[in-house]
Amino acid sequence: MGKAAVFLDRDDTLIENVPYLGDPAKVKLMPGAKEAVATLHQAGFPLIVVSNQSGVGRGLITKEQVRAVDAKMEELLGSRKVFTAFFHCYAAPGDPYDEKRKPSPLMLQEAARDHHLDLAKSFMVGNRLSDIQAGQAAGCRTVLLHLRIPEEDRAEASRLASIVALDWKSASDWIFKQHLEDL
Repeated sequence: MGKAAVFLDRDDTLIENVPYLGDPAKVKLMPGAKEAVATLHQAGFPLIVVSNQSGVGRGLITKEQVRAVDAKMEELLGSRKVFTAFFHCYAAPGDPYDEKRKPSPLMLQEAARDHHLDLAKSFMVGNRLSDIQAGQAAGCRTVLLHLRIPEEDRAEASRLASIVALDWKSASDWIFKQHLEDL
């Protein structure tokens, strides 16, 4: 029996989305992310970033640039140790090697296997339909963070999500409430 984890999308969930971001100087945290991540981390949740980074597959950025952006994000969050792990899909859409790309649950399942996590007790937080679909397919409860939902995703993602959270505070409060009910 594994631990409950919080899976987190990166772009427009933890940091502002800059298409194909490869420059750490352009990293800006989303409102409330620092406080919520600190609270979830202090509570002992493994925090796992799961992110599609198709810019690598498209030849627009490198894996090293993705790692540099992740490192800057951690620095802005206040700790290089806040995340248990990062799982990225570097393939472009339609690439024959894109089987891990969200909405596939494979990154979450791999993280669960590698870190002994219980997906049924875990949570997926994101701002896109593909985040919600990946979390659902993995068996997690899902939080649609209402900070920057693409218009084309809004209706279906809202319908499928376990909860639509208006901000990071309400998202983390809901996660704690659900987790306490599991105990």
